[in-house]
Amino acid sequence: QVWLVASGGGLVQAGDSLRLSCAASGRTFSLAAMGWFRQAPGKEREFVAGITWSAGSTSYADSVKGRFTISRDNAKNTVYLEMNSLKPDDTAVYYCAARFFSSSDYNYWGQGTQVTVSS
Repeated sequence: QVWLVASGGGLVQAGDSLRLSCAASGRTFSLAAMGWFRQAPGKEREFVAGITWSAGSTSYADSVKGRFTISRDNAKNTVYLEMNSLKPDDTAVYYCAARFFSSSDYNYWGQGTQVTVSS
């Protein structure tokens, strides 16, 4: 079992920056990757960014590439999502997620944190 605690959401204006954090606890030794998903009103949940624990390989959705940066702190079992040049379209509930080595998909989820970007 893995517990994920996310924080850092808030209300900002377009062009501002925000950093989300997600701390993992429990069976962290079995974690292969952690990432971020988001869901905006009227839309399906979408992948935002992910990072592997071993090599630190990153993946980004095209919509955030160049603006968002995902990073990890292995000692703290924490991942961060640095969001720059935020746009109103980035408004969504952001969820952190974790994937075990035994799974091909993210299957553990933290609570959502609301990010609202005003014009």
